[in-house]
Amino acid sequence: MKFNFQNYIALAFLIMTVQVSFAQKRDGNIGSEEVTVTKSYSPTISDAIKISETPSLDDEGNTKKESIKYSIFSFPVASTFAPLKGKAEGVEKSKQEPIYNNYATLGFGNFRTLNAELYVNQELNNNDYVGGMFRHLSSQGGVKGVELDADYFDTALDLTYGANYNDMSFNFDLGYKNQIYNWYGLPATFGSLQTPQDRADLINSINPQHSFNTYSIGGRIGFGESILSDANLKFLHFADTFGSTENRFYAKPTFLFEVGEQAVKTDVVVDYVGGSFENNYAKTNTEAVKYGYTNIGLSPSFVMLKDDWTLNLGASIFYSFGLENAKNALFVYPQVTASYNVVGDLMIFYAGAQGSLEQNSYQNFVDGNPFLSPTMGDNGTTGFMRPTDKQYDIFAGLKGKLANNVSYNLRASYLNEKNKALFKSNDYNENASNEFYAFGNSFQVVYDDMKTLSFTGDLKASFSENVTFSIGGSVYSFKNDFQQEAWNLPTVKLDSKLDFNITQKWFAGAQVFYVGERKDLQLNTDILYLVQPDPITLDSYFDVNAHVGYKHNERLTGFLKVNNITNQNYQKWLNYPVQGLQIVVGANYKFDF
Repeated sequence: MKFNFQNYIALAFLIMTVQVSFAQKRDGNIGSEEVTVTKSYSPTISDAIKISETPSLDDEGNTKKESIKYSIFSFPVASTFAPLKGKAEGVEKSKQEPIYNNYATLGFGNFRTLNAELYVNQELNNNDYVGGMFRHLSSQGGVKGVELDADYFDTALDLTYGANYNDMSFNFDLGYKNQIYNWYGLPATFGSLQTPQDRADLINSINPQHSFNTYSIGGRIGFGESILSDANLKFLHFADTFGSTENRFYAKPTFLFEVGEQAVKTDVVVDYVGGSFENNYAKTNTEAVKYGYTNIGLSPSFVMLKDDWTLNLGASIFYSFGLENAKNALFVYPQVTASYNVVGDLMIFYAGAQGSLEQNSYQNFVDGNPFLSPTMGDNGTTGFMRPTDKQYDIFAGLKGKLANNVSYNLRASYLNEKNKALFKSNDYNENASNEFYAFGNSFQVVYDDMKTLSFTGDLKASFSENVTFSIGGSVYSFKNDFQQEAWNLPTVKLDSKLDFNITQKWFAGAQVFYVGERKDLQLNTDILYLVQPDPITLDSYFDVNAHVGYKHNERLTGFLKVNNITNQNYQKWLNYPVQGLQIVVGANYKFDF
């Protein structure tokens, strides 16, 4: 048994109490007795006993513990309890919208605008399919302040047939496009030297309409495991209503093969363009103005991967055969790019140097500016067709993510080009015998050797599944060798886009873009200038567009589009103001056969 210190004190106190109780008598008189002291008291100090720092304990609590094993003696017990059967809780799945192979869009707006689209795709069997696309956009003018018709039509039809097999895939395409525009951009001072009646008669005699027709045939074939990886072929025939014609053939096979343990990709390019213009701008030619080039290129490259580095090494070699008295030439370009993951995918540094020989064509120029004269240049010489020699584009930048849903890209570039194509207004006079495009209402193509320094930045964010936002911009600095200015090229471009879902049925979006000032120059040759006028500065402009839509069901969606909300008749090209506020209402319908 264990006794602690308090127990010892209690026991000693009890013994003393008992002893005192027995030593006392009932009467308080204890009597007297004589005592004789024979020796005085002489106390001594005995040796002290040192207590061990680690005392030896001998107690029941310190004895070795015995291991105790427990066991359960079980026996059956009759029970009438019956538990209820468990049931899994149902989880609601979001309904996945069905995917349809076909759709049709139809919209109507002010200025008698018509927008129509039809896309169909049908699988013939497990491998083969056919498809088609029809697109139409037209408007009946309504441009404020212009005196000539400003309507336009743009219609295109594309057909395709293709197949996908385990080791091969291919598609075959046919296309047709018809574009109708008007040279409605007369100079602001047009007819100032004439009487009001003569000016009105001259304007009434101008038929500004012109049109273009494009016929195309092409295809692509790809192989799963072959030295010939894939090949693209395309042929275009382009013509206008003023006797201009152009043919272009483009072929690009890609080969993949191994050199040692390194896979090498090689692109071969064959690009031919040839055509003619019935007249030069001054109509001084006695026969058609012809042009033609065949560019043949070879571009081998391979990729090296090491740790966080990715290096793409390559080069391009082109030989250009000039037809119609044009010169032949050999071109060599770098094709080198590199990237380094500085902080995973949060920050990636990239840089490179690239170059190319770009084939120019009448059809490409019309896509960029449909108000060209069907002569391409002043007197058929300044704008004579030629390819652009992009000698090198040296660039560097950073891209990555600021967060999981926010990405960015910053880039700086220095580009050196020879025979850079620029759009410039044609000079004019007010002779009634002029062609309808020769009254200061058309453009030519001029060439220059240019160096361009640019800085660009883009930011994209997905704040949620319902809201996406992007903003980007570019700043340019141009240096020309021959031309007075970089005609019609802005030094600043900005754009921003926002899309969001309001509810499951309603959605909306907006887009804003800004284009900075541009320069152009146009002379009236009927006037004798003592000092040549300075270039004309076209004002910068904002354009704000918005749309809202309603999903009636999984097939039918209605929409409302509003363009140029600020109702500004800004000039995209000199003398060419655009339509004001534009509103289009329509619907989109998805379906299957």
